[in-house]
Parts: sequence; C-alpha cells; structure tokens
Amino acid sequence: MSILGIDVGGSGIKGAPVDTDSGRLLAERLRIPTPRGGRPADVAEVIARMAEHFDWQGSIGCALPAVVKNSVTLTAANIHDDWIGCDAGALIGRATGCPVSLINDADAAGLAEMRFGAGRDQPGVVIVLTVGTGIGSAVFVDGKLVPNTEFGRLEVRGKEAEARASDRVRKDKDWSWERWAERFGECLGSLESLFWPDLFIVGGGVSKKHDRWGPHLDVRTRVVPAALLNEAGIVGAAMAARR
Repeated sequence: MSILGIDVGGSGIKGAPVDTDSGRLLAERLRIPTPRGGRPADVAEVIARMAEHFDWQGSIGCALPAVVKNSVTLTAANIHDDWIGCDAGALIGRATGCPVSLINDADAAGLAEMRFGAGRDQPGVVIVLTVGTGIGSAVFVDGKLVPNTEFGRLEVRGKEAEARASDRVRKDKDWSWERWAERFGECLGSLESLFWPDLFIVGGGVSKKHDRWGPHLDVRTRVVPAALLNEAGIVGAAMAARR
C-alpha cells in the first residue's frame, strides 16, 4: 500500500510516498524548511505543497514533534505553542484535501526501525531514542508500541535529559564525541534503572557517527544505531496511517 509520509521537524519538513509493505520510498524525498515560528497553519500549508508536489490524493501519515491523541496535539517541541490543543488532523486534512493520520515523531521513527530496521524481530523491551535538536523516545514491548513517551523530559542530575545530552547541546558546547557520550550515557543509565531494556536504538543525526561515541558508553544494555537514518520518520508516519 502506498501512503504519503510526512515528518515535521523544528528545522525541516520531509516527505515522500512510501511502500508500506517494504518500507521503501517510492520517490526522492522532498525537504522544505519549517516556516519560521512553526505555526500550525503555516506548517499545514507546507504539507499541502508537498502533497501537490507528489500529485497526491490518497492517505497521508504525518509525524509531529508532539504528544498526539485522537488527532489532537497536546504538546509542542521546537514548534509553536499554538499546536497545544490543536486539532491538527483536521487542520492538515483541510489544507491537503486528503485523509490524514497523526503520530508522535519519535513513535513514527520507532515503528519504522522495529519493522524494517535495527529492531526487526527484537523481543522484550526496546527503547528508541531520536537525538537531534531534542531527544525523542519510543518504547516497544515485544514489538508493541507504548505511545507518547517523553523521555527527553526525564530529569538527570537536575536537568532534563535533552538539556544535558541532545545533539544541539553537543554542538552549542563544542563537546568532543567522548565528552558527549559521557553525558548521553548518564541518560541511558537512568533509563536502564527504570525500565531494564533489552536494546537501545539511537536515531537522529548522531546515529551516523555511532563509531565516534558508541565505544565510550558505559551502560549494560546493547546500544545500536538506527538503520533507516533520516527516512525513519517518513516511513513510520506512513505505517501509522496504514494501521
């Protein structure tokens, strides 16, 4: 089944038609910068432009950096606060003229990784972390998603995890990968103590540099980089729409 997958981020909106049976993109991915401020109507307009670009008239799956329940966004991370309480499904549906399904962006990436990537056939508890501007999270128990976890908000030594160990913090502080791994490892250690996972999958921009920071981690749980990289959110959004 072909579904248009859209992944909304704080800096860019990415999309492509997806074959949800194989996880393959059916056209070259399109990326458009997120409108300044990230207001709902402006983002919906960009998504409508994407649908027009692909001449799309079918179902759309959209991943957003927010807690999503019944097509309503209840939080807003790195996008405008007007998303809080917004019926985003209806808004984007009106803009595109297509049926729209919404999912949290980290949950979308996790769905893709568990079906087609690093978590395929992995039993037990798997925690997927998307590390970029912030830290998103998705939790799976024997392949079943526990939606809308917000482990980036977990307090670690007096600060939220994403304020201690996001990729943005690493860049702002000009940390070495070794120093960043120490901070990130503290976050993983806190999650280990609470959930005793069987596997961590780390996505986002840092996943491409796993060889630089992975050897410096001091945690019990196996940690692997995401396999789908920047396509995971697009693929997972389409999968969520199919479900």
